[in-house]
Amino acid sequence: MTKAARILSAGLAGGAALNVGMLATFRLLGFGWSGGGFLLDPSRQSPKLIAVWTVLEPLPLVLTNPAWAGAWLHLFGIVHAAVYEAVVGAWSPGKLGRAVKLASILLSQYAFWEFFTPYNLFGEPLVLVFSELAFWALVATAEALAIVWVHDWAARRSGRTQPQEGRCKCAH
Repeated sequence: MTKAARILSAGLAGGAALNVGMLATFRLLGFGWSGGGFLLDPSRQSPKLIAVWTVLEPLPLVLTNPAWAGAWLHLFGIVHAAVYEAVVGAWSPGKLGRAVKLASILLSQYAFWEFFTPYNLFGEPLVLVFSELAFWALVATAEALAIVWVHDWAARRSGRTQPQEGRCKCAH
């Protein structure tokens, strides 16, 4: 399997995990299927954030066109798989360890988002930001596991000893 095919297959698996993870955490638990979840509870949540999700036009794309938003999440999965392809040669062996490292990278992106947008722009209370970070940790872990397992399976299937254990192509 070519490098591009490995990245694409691992990225599509990661994008699927990203979609399912976000649906299970944010949509079902956080926002509720019909908007009654704890993340939209007016006694806890910022009125500004509630308005963004429920009143202000245009409403978030994930609500008005979920298929389009899901396609974008698959694109993010492909980008994350490309990142994994770029760094895996420098990481020690072991799928679980690699998945934890990749999940940490992904979670750092999500944490930036949480503090920059919901907390900073919308005034979301910190307790809810930390609840969302717990959701993001689950989502990042699911995505990372999917990417690592599919990528490494594809690498072995193509006869590569990839990931090339501990072999960094960096200049020292």
